[in-house]
Amino acid sequence: MKRLLLLFAIFLIGLPVMAQDDMDPCDLDPPATPAEVNFIGVAFPLIEFMADELEKCNSVDNLSVNAQVLDSASSTEQVNLALAGGGDSPWALLHTDLSRIGELNEFDALHPLNDLVEQYWDEYDLGDIPQTAWDAVTLDGDIYGIPFMQNTFHIFYRSDLFEKWELEAPATYDDVIDACEVLKQEPSIDLPFTMNLHAGWAWEIEFMHFLRAFGGRHLNDDNTPAFNSEEGVAALNKMKEVVDACMGPEGLTYSIDDSEIGMETGTLAFINIWASRAANMDNPEKSNYVGIINFAPAPMPNPDTGILGGSAWIDALSLTKRSGVDHDVVFRVVMETVDKASQAEGALHGPILRSSVIEEGGGGRYFKAMGTSVAQGVGSYSIVPAASLIRTALSNWLPLVGSGEMTAEEVLQAAADEYTAEATTQGMIEG
Repeated sequence: MKRLLLLFAIFLIGLPVMAQDDMDPCDLDPPATPAEVNFIGVAFPLIEFMADELEKCNSVDNLSVNAQVLDSASSTEQVNLALAGGGDSPWALLHTDLSRIGELNEFDALHPLNDLVEQYWDEYDLGDIPQTAWDAVTLDGDIYGIPFMQNTFHIFYRSDLFEKWELEAPATYDDVIDACEVLKQEPSIDLPFTMNLHAGWAWEIEFMHFLRAFGGRHLNDDNTPAFNSEEGVAALNKMKEVVDACMGPEGLTYSIDDSEIGMETGTLAFINIWASRAANMDNPEKSNYVGIINFAPAPMPNPDTGILGGSAWIDALSLTKRSGVDHDVVFRVVMETVDKASQAEGALHGPILRSSVIEEGGGGRYFKAMGTSVAQGVGSYSIVPAASLIRTALSNWLPLVGSGEMTAEEVLQAAADEYTAEATTQGMIEG
Protein backbone atom coordinates (compact mmCIF):
# COMPACT_ATOMS: atom_id res chain seq x y z
CA MET A 1 0.00 0.00 0.00
CA LYS A 2 2.88 2.41 0.77
CA ARG A 3 4.19 2.08 -2.78
CA LEU A 4 0.76 2.75 -4.27
CA LEU A 5 0.33 5.82 -2.09
CA LEU A 6 3.80 7.03 -3.05
CA LEU A 7 2.89 6.80 -6.70
CA PHE A 8 -0.19 8.91 -6.07
CA ALA A 9 1.94 11.44 -4.23
CA ILE A 10 4.04 11.87 -7.37
CA PHE A 11 0.93 13.18 -9.12
CA LEU A 12 0.74 15.98 -6.61
CA ILE A 13 3.94 17.76 -7.62
CA GLY A 14 2.41 19.03 -10.85
CA LEU A 15 4.63 17.50 -13.51
CA PRO A 16 3.80 18.51 -17.09
CA VAL A 17 1.35 16.38 -19.04
CA MET A 18 3.22 14.02 -21.33
CA ALA A 19 2.61 13.92 -25.04
CA GLN A 20 0.18 11.25 -26.09
CA ASP A 21 0.00 9.01 -29.13
CA ASP A 22 -3.61 8.98 -30.25
CA MET A 23 -2.79 6.48 -32.97
CA ASP A 24 -1.65 3.61 -30.73
CA PRO A 25 -2.64 0.55 -32.81
CA CYS A 26 -3.75 -2.90 -31.73
CA ASP A 27 -0.58 -4.84 -32.45
CA LEU A 28 -1.73 -8.46 -32.11
CA ASP A 29 -1.05 -11.57 -34.13
CA PRO A 30 -4.37 -12.80 -35.59
CA PRO A 31 -5.95 -15.75 -33.75
CA ALA A 32 -5.80 -19.06 -35.59
CA THR A 33 -9.61 -19.28 -35.69
CA PRO A 34 -12.23 -16.51 -35.68
CA ALA A 35 -12.82 -15.07 -32.20
CA GLU A 36 -15.44 -12.64 -30.90
CA VAL A 37 -14.60 -10.77 -27.67
CA ASN A 38 -17.57 -9.03 -26.06
CA PHE A 39 -16.98 -6.56 -23.19
CA ILE A 40 -19.41 -4.91 -20.76
CA GLY A 41 -18.50 -2.11 -18.37
CA VAL A 42 -19.76 0.85 -16.36
CA ALA A 43 -19.86 4.16 -18.22
CA PHE A 44 -17.39 6.78 -17.01
CA PRO A 45 -14.58 8.58 -18.86
CA LEU A 46 -11.73 6.09 -18.45
CA ILE A 47 -13.90 3.05 -19.23
CA GLU A 48 -15.31 4.79 -22.30
CA PHE A 49 -11.74 5.49 -23.46
CA MET A 50 -10.74 1.86 -22.80
CA ALA A 51 -13.78 0.59 -24.68
CA ASP A 52 -12.51 2.51 -27.71
CA GLU A 53 -9.05 1.02 -27.18
CA LEU A 54 -10.51 -2.49 -27.08
CA GLU A 55 -12.40 -1.93 -30.33
CA LYS A 56 -9.17 -0.94 -32.10
CA CYS A 57 -8.49 -4.67 -32.17
CA ASN A 58 -11.22 -5.02 -34.79
CA SER A 59 -8.41 -4.20 -37.21
CA VAL A 60 -6.86 -7.63 -36.52
CA ASP A 61 -7.80 -10.45 -38.89
CA ASN A 62 -10.03 -13.16 -37.44
CA LEU A 63 -10.89 -10.97 -34.44
CA SER A 64 -14.09 -9.08 -33.57
CA VAL A 65 -14.29 -6.92 -30.42
CA ASN A 66 -17.53 -5.37 -29.19
CA ALA A 67 -17.53 -3.03 -26.19
CA GLN A 68 -20.70 -2.00 -24.36
CA VAL A 69 -20.79 0.55 -21.52
CA LEU A 70 -23.89 1.11 -19.40
CA ASP A 71 -24.81 2.90 -16.20
CA SER A 72 -23.69 1.07 -13.05
CA ALA A 73 -27.04 -0.46 -12.10
CA SER A 74 -27.81 -1.71 -15.62
CA SER A 75 -24.35 -3.20 -16.10
CA THR A 76 -24.49 -5.02 -12.76
CA GLU A 77 -28.00 -6.31 -13.42
CA GLN A 78 -27.17 -7.65 -16.88
CA VAL A 79 -24.01 -9.41 -15.73
CA ASN A 80 -25.70 -10.95 -12.70
CA LEU A 81 -28.66 -12.19 -14.71
CA ALA A 82 -26.38 -13.79 -17.28
CA LEU A 83 -23.85 -15.37 -14.93
CA ALA A 84 -25.71 -16.21 -11.72
CA GLY A 85 -27.00 -19.50 -13.11
CA GLY A 86 -23.55 -20.83 -13.91
CA GLY A 87 -24.22 -21.09 -17.64
CA ASP A 88 -22.32 -19.78 -20.66
CA SER A 89 -21.36 -16.11 -20.65
CA PRO A 90 -22.34 -13.72 -23.45
CA TRP A 91 -19.29 -11.67 -22.42
CA ALA A 92 -15.68 -12.74 -22.51
CA LEU A 93 -14.53 -9.65 -20.62
CA LEU A 94 -15.96 -7.71 -17.68
CA HIS A 95 -15.20 -4.45 -15.91
CA THR A 96 -14.85 -5.38 -12.23
CA ASP A 97 -13.73 -3.94 -8.91
CA LEU A 98 -12.95 -5.44 -5.52
CA SER A 99 -16.55 -6.07 -4.48
CA ARG A 100 -17.61 -7.35 -7.90
CA ILE A 101 -14.77 -9.87 -7.96
CA GLY A 102 -16.02 -11.28 -4.66
CA GLU A 103 -19.63 -11.39 -5.85
CA LEU A 104 -18.84 -12.97 -9.23
CA ASN A 105 -16.69 -15.63 -7.64
CA GLU A 106 -19.80 -16.81 -5.82
CA PHE A 107 -21.15 -17.59 -9.32
CA ASP A 108 -17.89 -19.35 -10.28
CA ALA A 109 -17.88 -16.88 -13.16
CA LEU A 110 -14.29 -15.63 -13.39
CA HIS A 111 -11.24 -17.30 -14.94
CA PRO A 112 -8.05 -17.31 -12.79
CA LEU A 113 -5.27 -15.45 -14.58
CA ASN A 114 -2.13 -16.68 -12.79
CA ASP A 115 -0.74 -18.65 -15.74
CA LEU A 116 -1.44 -15.89 -18.27
CA VAL A 117 0.01 -13.18 -16.02
CA GLU A 118 3.17 -15.23 -15.55
CA GLN A 119 3.42 -16.05 -19.27
CA TYR A 120 3.11 -12.42 -20.42
CA TRP A 121 4.70 -10.67 -17.40
CA ASP A 122 7.86 -9.60 -19.23
CA GLU A 123 6.39 -9.07 -22.70
CA TYR A 124 3.80 -6.58 -21.43
CA ASP A 125 5.88 -5.23 -18.50
CA LEU A 126 3.21 -6.16 -15.98
CA GLY A 127 5.60 -5.39 -13.14
CA ASP A 128 4.94 -1.74 -14.04
CA ILE A 129 1.54 -2.22 -12.36
CA PRO A 130 2.10 -1.95 -8.56
CA GLN A 131 2.12 -5.21 -6.63
CA THR A 132 -0.44 -3.77 -4.22
CA ALA A 133 -2.88 -3.56 -7.14
CA TRP A 134 -2.24 -7.20 -8.10
CA ASP A 135 -2.71 -8.20 -4.45
CA ALA A 136 -6.05 -6.40 -4.37
CA VAL A 137 -7.46 -8.56 -7.20
CA THR A 138 -6.11 -11.82 -5.76
CA LEU A 139 -8.38 -14.13 -3.78
CA ASP A 140 -7.09 -17.33 -2.16
CA GLY A 141 -3.96 -17.12 -4.30
CA ASP A 142 -5.80 -16.70 -7.62
CA ILE A 143 -5.60 -13.51 -9.70
CA TYR A 144 -9.04 -12.55 -11.02
CA GLY A 145 -8.41 -9.28 -12.84
CA ILE A 146 -5.90 -7.09 -14.64
CA PRO A 147 -5.77 -3.86 -12.61
CA PHE A 148 -5.97 -0.63 -14.60
CA MET A 149 -7.31 2.08 -12.30
CA GLN A 150 -7.30 3.37 -8.73
CA ASN A 151 -10.50 5.02 -7.51
CA THR A 152 -11.84 6.74 -4.42
CA PHE A 153 -14.42 9.31 -3.32
CA HIS A 154 -13.89 13.05 -2.99
CA ILE A 155 -15.66 16.40 -3.10
CA PHE A 156 -16.60 18.24 -6.31
CA TYR A 157 -17.77 21.82 -5.68
CA ARG A 158 -18.90 24.91 -7.59
CA SER A 159 -16.21 27.49 -6.81
CA ASP A 160 -18.44 30.35 -7.99
CA LEU A 161 -21.16 29.49 -5.46
CA PHE A 162 -18.70 28.85 -2.66
CA GLU A 163 -17.13 32.27 -3.31
CA LYS A 164 -20.54 33.94 -3.52
CA TRP A 165 -21.57 32.55 -0.13
CA GLU A 166 -18.07 32.90 1.39
CA LEU A 167 -17.66 29.17 1.99
CA GLU A 168 -14.54 27.02 2.17
CA ALA A 169 -14.32 23.50 0.76
CA PRO A 170 -15.61 21.25 3.58
CA ALA A 171 -13.03 19.30 5.56
CA THR A 172 -15.57 17.41 7.71
CA TYR A 173 -19.16 16.28 7.35
CA ASP A 174 -20.06 18.86 9.99
CA ASP A 175 -18.69 21.41 7.51
CA VAL A 176 -20.83 19.78 4.80
CA ILE A 177 -23.94 20.23 6.94
CA ASP A 178 -23.06 23.87 7.70
CA ALA A 179 -22.47 24.59 3.99
CA CYS A 180 -25.81 23.01 3.10
CA GLU A 181 -27.64 25.30 5.51
CA VAL A 182 -26.11 28.33 3.78
CA LEU A 183 -26.57 27.05 0.22
CA LYS A 184 -30.27 26.36 0.75
CA GLN A 185 -30.61 30.10 0.16
CA GLU A 186 -29.16 29.78 -3.38
CA PRO A 187 -32.08 30.04 -5.87
CA SER A 188 -30.24 28.58 -8.88
CA ILE A 189 -29.84 25.04 -7.52
CA ASP A 190 -32.22 22.16 -6.78
CA LEU A 191 -30.24 20.76 -3.85
CA PRO A 192 -27.09 21.90 -2.10
CA PHE A 193 -25.37 18.50 -1.84
CA THR A 194 -25.66 14.81 -2.60
CA MET A 195 -23.68 11.69 -1.87
CA ASN A 196 -24.55 8.40 -3.50
CA LEU A 197 -27.33 6.76 -1.45
CA HIS A 198 -29.84 5.89 -4.16
CA ALA A 199 -29.61 2.11 -3.63
CA GLY A 200 -28.82 -0.40 -0.90
CA TRP A 201 -25.34 -1.15 -2.22
CA ALA A 202 -24.58 2.58 -2.30
CA TRP A 203 -25.62 2.93 1.35
CA GLU A 204 -23.38 -0.01 2.17
CA ILE A 205 -20.31 1.59 0.57
CA GLU A 206 -20.80 4.91 2.33
CA PHE A 207 -21.48 3.14 5.63
CA MET A 208 -18.09 1.44 5.29
CA HIS A 209 -16.45 4.88 5.05
CA PHE A 210 -18.27 6.23 8.09
CA LEU A 211 -17.90 3.03 10.13
CA ARG A 212 -14.12 2.87 9.74
CA ALA A 213 -13.78 6.61 10.30
CA PHE A 214 -15.61 6.17 13.62
CA GLY A 215 -13.16 3.41 14.59
CA GLY A 216 -15.51 0.51 13.90
CA ARG A 217 -15.11 -2.62 11.80
CA HIS A 218 -17.35 -5.09 10.05
CA LEU A 219 -16.24 -8.40 11.57
CA ASN A 220 -14.84 -9.81 14.76
CA ASP A 221 -11.99 -12.32 14.52
CA ASP A 222 -14.46 -15.22 14.71
CA ASN A 223 -16.52 -13.85 11.77
CA THR A 224 -19.33 -12.67 14.04
CA PRO A 225 -20.69 -9.21 13.16
CA ALA A 226 -18.97 -6.18 14.67
CA PHE A 227 -20.71 -3.44 12.69
CA ASN A 228 -23.74 -3.35 15.06
CA SER A 229 -21.60 -1.60 17.66
CA GLU A 230 -21.60 1.77 19.35
CA GLU A 231 -19.27 2.97 16.58
CA GLY A 232 -21.59 1.59 13.91
CA VAL A 233 -24.62 3.35 15.38
CA ALA A 234 -22.71 6.64 15.62
CA ALA A 235 -21.57 6.29 11.99
CA LEU A 236 -25.05 5.57 10.67
CA ASN A 237 -26.60 8.39 12.68
CA LYS A 238 -24.06 10.80 11.21
CA MET A 239 -25.02 9.64 7.71
CA LYS A 240 -28.69 10.27 8.55
CA GLU A 241 -27.79 13.73 9.83
CA VAL A 242 -26.18 14.57 6.49
CA VAL A 243 -29.18 13.21 4.57
CA ASP A 244 -31.66 15.25 6.60
CA ALA A 245 -29.64 18.48 6.42
CA CYS A 246 -28.57 18.34 2.77
CA MET A 247 -30.53 15.87 0.66
CA GLY A 248 -33.97 14.94 1.92
CA PRO A 249 -36.12 12.38 0.06
CA GLU A 250 -35.30 13.92 -3.33
CA GLY A 251 -31.56 13.65 -2.78
CA LEU A 252 -31.90 9.97 -1.91
CA THR A 253 -33.09 9.33 -5.47
CA TYR A 254 -29.88 10.72 -7.03
CA SER A 255 -27.77 8.02 -8.66
CA ILE A 256 -24.06 8.52 -9.39
CA ASP A 257 -25.04 9.64 -12.90
CA ASP A 258 -27.63 12.08 -11.53
CA SER A 259 -25.10 13.66 -9.18
CA GLU A 260 -22.52 13.99 -11.95
CA ILE A 261 -25.06 15.59 -14.29
CA GLY A 262 -26.24 17.88 -11.50
CA MET A 263 -22.74 19.29 -11.18
CA GLU A 264 -22.26 19.60 -14.94
CA THR A 265 -25.57 21.42 -15.40
CA GLY A 266 -25.48 23.55 -12.25
CA THR A 267 -28.42 22.10 -10.33
CA LEU A 268 -26.16 20.98 -7.45
CA ALA A 269 -23.62 23.04 -5.52
CA PHE A 270 -21.36 20.20 -4.38
CA ILE A 271 -21.20 16.41 -4.23
CA ASN A 272 -19.11 13.56 -2.86
CA ILE A 273 -18.74 10.81 -5.49
CA TRP A 274 -16.18 8.72 -7.37
CA ALA A 275 -12.98 10.35 -8.60
CA SER A 276 -13.51 8.54 -11.89
CA ARG A 277 -16.32 11.03 -12.69
CA ALA A 278 -14.09 14.09 -12.26
CA ALA A 279 -12.64 14.22 -15.79
CA ASN A 280 -16.07 15.06 -17.22
CA MET A 281 -16.20 18.26 -15.17
CA ASP A 282 -13.64 19.75 -17.58
CA ASN A 283 -15.20 18.26 -20.71
CA PRO A 284 -17.00 21.09 -22.56
CA GLU A 285 -19.19 18.56 -24.34
CA LYS A 286 -20.69 17.54 -20.97
CA SER A 287 -20.06 20.33 -18.48
CA ASN A 288 -21.35 23.89 -18.43
CA TYR A 289 -18.85 24.77 -15.69
CA VAL A 290 -15.44 23.90 -17.11
CA GLY A 291 -12.73 25.31 -14.85
CA ILE A 292 -15.30 26.39 -12.26
CA ILE A 293 -15.85 23.03 -10.57
CA ASN A 294 -13.04 22.46 -8.07
CA PHE A 295 -12.07 19.40 -6.07
CA ALA A 296 -11.28 18.65 -2.43
CA PRO A 297 -10.50 15.47 -0.47
CA ALA A 298 -13.34 13.41 0.99
CA PRO A 299 -14.65 14.95 4.24
CA MET A 300 -13.95 13.44 7.66
CA PRO A 301 -17.04 11.72 9.09
CA ASN A 302 -15.50 11.92 12.58
CA PRO A 303 -13.00 14.74 13.25
CA ASP A 304 -11.78 12.94 16.38
CA THR A 305 -10.08 10.23 14.27
CA GLY A 306 -9.01 12.47 11.38
CA ILE A 307 -9.77 9.69 8.86
CA LEU A 308 -11.22 10.84 5.55
CA GLY A 309 -14.42 9.24 4.25
CA GLY A 310 -12.87 7.79 1.09
CA SER A 311 -11.85 4.21 0.36
CA ALA A 312 -9.12 2.87 -1.93
CA TRP A 313 -10.54 0.86 -4.82
CA ILE A 314 -8.91 -0.99 -7.68
CA ASP A 315 -10.82 -1.41 -10.95
CA ALA A 316 -9.85 -4.30 -13.20
CA LEU A 317 -10.68 -6.19 -16.38
CA SER A 318 -11.70 -9.78 -15.66
CA LEU A 319 -12.08 -12.76 -17.98
CA THR A 320 -15.16 -14.94 -17.68
CA LYS A 321 -14.84 -18.72 -17.48
CA ARG A 322 -17.47 -19.85 -19.96
CA SER A 323 -17.50 -17.39 -22.86
CA GLY A 324 -16.31 -19.98 -25.38
CA VAL A 325 -13.45 -17.65 -26.40
CA ASP A 326 -9.81 -18.67 -26.03
CA HIS A 327 -8.65 -17.01 -22.80
CA ASP A 328 -5.21 -16.37 -24.30
CA VAL A 329 -6.80 -14.29 -27.08
CA VAL A 330 -8.94 -12.29 -24.62
CA PHE A 331 -5.96 -11.67 -22.34
CA ARG A 332 -3.83 -10.35 -25.19
CA VAL A 333 -6.64 -8.01 -26.26
CA VAL A 334 -6.69 -6.65 -22.71
CA MET A 335 -2.93 -6.15 -22.81
CA GLU A 336 -3.39 -3.76 -25.74
CA THR A 337 -5.55 -1.53 -23.50
CA VAL A 338 -3.28 -1.52 -20.44
CA ASP A 339 0.08 -1.11 -22.19
CA LYS A 340 2.09 2.04 -21.50
CA ALA A 341 0.93 3.93 -24.58
CA SER A 342 -2.74 3.33 -23.83
CA GLN A 343 -2.41 4.14 -20.13
CA ALA A 344 -0.47 7.32 -20.91
CA GLU A 345 -3.41 8.54 -22.98
CA GLY A 346 -5.86 7.09 -20.46
CA ALA A 347 -4.34 9.28 -17.72
CA LEU A 348 -6.19 12.19 -19.32
CA HIS A 349 -9.47 10.38 -18.65
CA GLY A 350 -8.95 8.81 -15.22
CA PRO A 351 -6.56 7.63 -12.49
CA ILE A 352 -4.51 4.90 -14.22
CA LEU A 353 -2.04 2.61 -12.42
CA ARG A 354 1.15 2.06 -14.47
CA SER A 355 4.07 3.33 -12.39
CA SER A 356 6.12 4.56 -15.36
CA VAL A 357 3.24 6.73 -16.61
CA ILE A 358 2.61 8.13 -13.15
CA GLU A 359 6.28 8.94 -12.63
CA GLU A 360 6.42 10.81 -15.95
CA GLY A 361 3.40 12.96 -15.10
CA GLY A 362 -0.12 13.30 -16.45
CA GLY A 363 -3.66 13.32 -15.19
CA GLY A 364 -6.28 15.88 -14.27
CA ARG A 365 -6.87 18.69 -11.78
CA TYR A 366 -8.60 16.31 -9.37
CA PHE A 367 -5.54 14.10 -8.80
CA LYS A 368 -4.43 16.02 -5.70
CA ALA A 369 -7.83 15.57 -4.00
CA MET A 370 -7.92 11.93 -5.05
CA GLY A 371 -4.42 11.22 -3.77
CA THR A 372 -5.20 12.78 -0.38
CA SER A 373 -8.43 10.78 -0.08
CA VAL A 374 -6.53 7.55 -0.71
CA ALA A 375 -3.59 8.39 1.55
CA GLN A 376 -5.70 9.57 4.49
CA GLY A 377 -8.84 7.50 3.90
CA VAL A 378 -10.27 4.26 5.23
CA GLY A 379 -8.27 1.84 3.07
CA SER A 380 -9.22 -0.97 0.72
CA TYR A 381 -12.40 -2.98 0.48
CA SER A 382 -12.36 -6.60 1.60
CA ILE A 383 -13.13 -9.44 -0.82
CA VAL A 384 -13.16 -12.30 1.73
CA PRO A 385 -16.29 -14.50 1.45
CA ALA A 386 -17.80 -13.32 4.74
CA ALA A 387 -17.56 -9.70 3.59
CA SER A 388 -19.83 -10.50 0.67
CA LEU A 389 -22.54 -11.72 3.05
CA ILE A 390 -22.16 -8.57 5.15
CA ARG A 391 -22.53 -6.36 2.10
CA THR A 392 -25.75 -8.13 1.16
CA ALA A 393 -27.24 -7.84 4.64
CA LEU A 394 -26.32 -4.19 5.05
CA SER A 395 -27.58 -3.36 1.56
CA ASN A 396 -30.95 -4.88 2.46
CA TRP A 397 -31.43 -2.86 5.64
CA LEU A 398 -29.48 0.43 5.61
CA PRO A 399 -31.90 2.37 3.34
CA LEU A 400 -34.58 2.03 6.02
CA VAL A 401 -32.67 4.55 8.11
CA GLY A 402 -32.80 7.06 5.28
CA SER A 403 -36.55 6.64 4.93
CA GLY A 404 -37.04 6.94 8.69
CA GLU A 405 -38.74 3.55 8.94
CA MET A 406 -36.20 2.22 11.45
CA THR A 407 -33.57 3.61 13.79
CA ALA A 408 -29.85 3.06 13.31
CA GLU A 409 -29.80 0.55 16.16
CA GLU A 410 -32.73 -1.42 14.71
CA VAL A 411 -31.29 -1.50 11.19
CA LEU A 412 -27.84 -2.65 12.25
CA GLN A 413 -29.23 -5.35 14.51
CA ALA A 414 -31.51 -6.61 11.73
CA ALA A 415 -28.55 -6.72 9.32
CA ALA A 416 -26.45 -8.50 11.95
CA ASP A 417 -29.16 -11.11 12.46
CA GLU A 418 -29.50 -11.70 8.71
CA TYR A 419 -25.74 -11.97 8.26
CA THR A 420 -25.32 -14.30 11.26
CA ALA A 421 -28.01 -16.67 10.04
CA GLU A 422 -26.50 -16.92 6.54
CA ALA A 423 -22.89 -17.12 7.76
CA THR A 424 -23.83 -19.89 10.17
CA THR A 425 -25.60 -21.82 7.40
CA GLN A 426 -22.49 -21.52 5.22
CA GLY A 427 -20.17 -22.64 8.02
CA MET A 428 -18.42 -19.29 8.44
CA ILE A 429 -19.66 -18.99 12.03
CA GLU A 430 -19.78 -21.94 14.39
CA GLY A 431 -23.36 -22.87 15.23
